[in-house]
Amino acid sequence: MSGKKRIPIDGGERFGQNPFAGLSNVGLPQASADPSGEAVGQVPAASAKTRKSRGRVDIIRHTAHRGGKTVTVVTGFVGIGLPEKEKLAKAMQKTCGTGGTVKEGRIEIQGDRRTEVARILSEAGFRPVFAGG
Repeated sequence: MSGKKRIPIDGGERFGQNPFAGLSNVGLPQASADPSGEAVGQVPAASAKTRKSRGRVDIIRHTAHRGGKTVTVVTGFVGIGLPEKEKLAKAMQKTCGTGGTVKEGRIEIQGDRRTEVARILSEAGFRPVFAGG
C-alpha cells in the first residue's frame, strides 16, 4: 500500500503541455489593458442588471367562489400586453409546479404561491405588493 500514486492538485508536471502553444494571434483583435475584461463602449454588467421599476403589482390570495381552493392572483399590470403576461404566467407555473391562467388582464396561479410569484415579478422588474384578500 505504500506505493500509491498521488494525483497532483496544483497542475504539476503532468499538465505542463500547452495545447495552444502552436497557435498565433494573427488576425485577432488586440487584448485590452483593462483588467475588468469588458470591451470598450459596453455597459458594465452591474448597471445592466439595475433596471427601472416597471410599476407596482398586487399579489392576492383568493379562495372565494373556487370551491375552497386557494389561488394566487396577480393584478395591477400597467403598460404590458397579453403576450408578456402569458410569458410571466408560464414562468410562474414552471417555478411553482402548478397550473395557472391569464384571465381579464390578471394572472391566476393555483395554490398559495405568493413568495415564489413575488420573486419572479421582482426579477422581471416589477414591484410586488402583498395585498389583502
